Amino acid sequence: MTNGGKTTLTNRLIKAFPNCCVVHQDDFFKPPDQIEVGEDGFKQWDVITALDMEAMTNTVKAWMENPVKFARSHGVSVSPVEDEAQSEEEIHILIVEGFLLYNYRPLLDVYDKCYYIAVPYEECKKRRSTRKYTVPDPPGLFDGHVWPMYLKHRKEMEANCMNIEYLDGLKSKDELYEQVYEDIQNTLLNRL
Repeated sequence: MTNGGKTTLTNRLIKAFPNCCVVHQDDFFKPPDQIEVGEDGFKQWDVITALDMEAMTNTVKAWMENPVKFARSHGVSVSPVEDEAQSEEEIHILIVEGFLLYNYRPLLDVYDKCYYIAVPYEECKKRRSTRKYTVPDPPGLFDGHVWPMYLKHRKEMEANCMNIEYLDGLKSKDELYEQVYEDIQNTLLNRL
């Protein structure tokens, strides 16, 4: 979902949890000259082929192989550990944030928790119209491409039958944060 509050929520969560890293799907967009123009006449930024998902998957796998090394290489401070045994028990968190996370099969098995912020059409369109993009949206992009692609991808995602927790994007930023923070805390406590 475009303009649902994903990045805002993610930025609060990574500050709240120790040993927490993030992978932003937006960091894996292909260069503009590699983005196809669709039958609708718009550049196809809202499709999985606009992203280098192999590179994103490799980044997630790098974290899985060595979260401490990953954190340090990305400028994230890790909690000091006194001995080797304590190091293996230490909890590390990776937040993977993006708009097509649940539409790429190679990553579906790595997620422990799945959240999806949903916002109704009118609110989404309003938020999108107030965003300042480097390259502004051409007229008709939201209705002619962005929203139809959102509906298509959401239908595909729901067909994957994943255990996704849907969040109400009309709630305040604080309410969304508290809901997800508490859920993650409870999940971590249940693993101890």
